[in-house]
Amino acid sequence: MVTLEPLELDTAVALGITPVGAAVASNVTTMPKYLGVDGVEAVGTVPDPDVEKIAALKPDLILGTEARHAALYDRLSRIAPTVYIKTQADPWQDNARLIGDALNRRADVDKLLADYNARCAAIKTEFSLAGRTAQFIRPRGAAQLSLYGPTSFAGSALQCVGFTIPPRDWADGIQADISLENLSTAQADYVFVPSQKPGDASSIPVQIRDNRAWFPRVSVVDTAYWVSGVGPKGGGMVLDDIETILREQR
Repeated sequence: MVTLEPLELDTAVALGITPVGAAVASNVTTMPKYLGVDGVEAVGTVPDPDVEKIAALKPDLILGTEARHAALYDRLSRIAPTVYIKTQADPWQDNARLIGDALNRRADVDKLLADYNARCAAIKTEFSLAGRTAQFIRPRGAAQLSLYGPTSFAGSALQCVGFTIPPRDWADGIQADISLENLSTAQADYVFVPSQKPGDASSIPVQIRDNRAWFPRVSVVDTAYWVSGVGPKGGGMVLDDIETILREQR
């Protein structure tokens, strides 16, 4: 099997299946370390997979996304049966179930998701998060930030444990970009900032770090699974982080 989306790779690994190949994020060349798997060959990037590399691996199944890979369907389907989820912007748990169907492992995926949601409920109960607001804020260069909404992977995890994400217009259903001049519109009780150096406070934009009135609790988390690691395995690690942070900040 070859996967062309992070969710497909994560879900397969969470099921105990190691693909022979996978497309990687545009800014990396290797498989995400959090997955803990070896022997998966990189077959280009998620937006631009390499069909020749895929063919050379002789997969028995190819998983992709209609929104990204529609133009490649005919070429890929000549290599192996090819199944697409519709779009990576759809709720990730719905897409994980479709991947379970494609792998003939729907019951196993349902169990993974049930465990994830039960853990969310337990965190929500333990920490009494009703009414607490949270933002997932991703720095984008020197003057811009991306806020992630409830449909995004990170945002859905925050909502799953009981946080409220302040409402706004989510341009693509996933995120909204703001300038630092509009930083006041992003204030929240808890803020999570992704970085390749989790825990490193220097990853936090100084305007957020120095404005405790708007951002009283700011935590730096791992981009590898908060942003790139969509799926049951990455989701479990996101919940690990949330639980640890909440305990430390009690």
